[in-house]
Amino acid sequence: MDFGAGPGKDAQQQMPPDTPNPVPDHARAIAPGLYLIATPIGAARDITLRALDLLAGADILVAEDTRSLRHLMEIHGLALNGRRLLAYHDHNGAQMRPVIIAALRAGKSVVYASEAGTPLVADPGFQLARAAIAEGLEVHAAPGPSAILAALTVAGLPSDRFCFLGFAPAQAGARSRFLAEAATIPATLIFYESPRRINRFLKELRDTLGADRKAALCRELTKKHEEVLRMSLDEMVDAVADRTLKGEIVVLVDRGEAPAADADMLDRALTEALARMRLKDAVAEVSTALNLPRRQVYQAALAKEQEE
Repeated sequence: MDFGAGPGKDAQQQMPPDTPNPVPDHARAIAPGLYLIATPIGAARDITLRALDLLAGADILVAEDTRSLRHLMEIHGLALNGRRLLAYHDHNGAQMRPVIIAALRAGKSVVYASEAGTPLVADPGFQLARAAIAEGLEVHAAPGPSAILAALTVAGLPSDRFCFLGFAPAQAGARSRFLAEAATIPATLIFYESPRRINRFLKELRDTLGADRKAALCRELTKKHEEVLRMSLDEMVDAVADRTLKGEIVVLVDRGEAPAADADMLDRALTEALARMRLKDAVAEVSTALNLPRRQVYQAALAKEQEE
């Protein structure tokens, strides 16, 4: 996520003395291609200069929420000047993708902006980018604000390895499987959740991952009412039980300590995995899930097959 092009050639070169100021990027023509720009998750001034240049100079603008993009452009003094501003979201993506792809094929420069944050991260822009790539068209990133990275920055939890899991499924069965799988991931876990489901979700995290697991709840990041809670999951459940939280919420959970797997646990895990897949894949899955050496799991799997 947020991997984009580095500074442009002009930015990398030191200007010699007495050289006139270079022509601003927005006064130049934008090369054909799809540009995925990150937009502020709160403070409007968090947008990058490159994103402003692209908004000022691209042939066509595409937005998950056209009202939000218009407002952002007004704040920064950017005008449409007769250019097309197209809506592209979950409900019209199938109809709009051919229109946008046709414009790209015709050599137009197209900017796509999420409602907030980085495109393709829990965002409808994913299918648009895939369609452009499949057509062999140019796709560029203009990196910037990201709720995931902003939350990871202030959470105080390990950041050397993290896993973004998005929103948990709404259905009970799928939700249970989702959380059980998350419990086996040896990384800081990052979730999105809505205010109306946050109390239930925290209880589920506590019950599945463990009451003592350290966590952080980040709400309304970079906005006026920004709040970050840092405590164990058990303490967090109690801390928000009588509150009505509002705004965008990111929940992060420490990786915790993987429990030592005993022989019975290994046997049960292998029985379940071997019923679904071949031995090699079962060994890989179980060794990762139980944090056991693959050789140990492989030998146990062979012994189990010989018994049968």
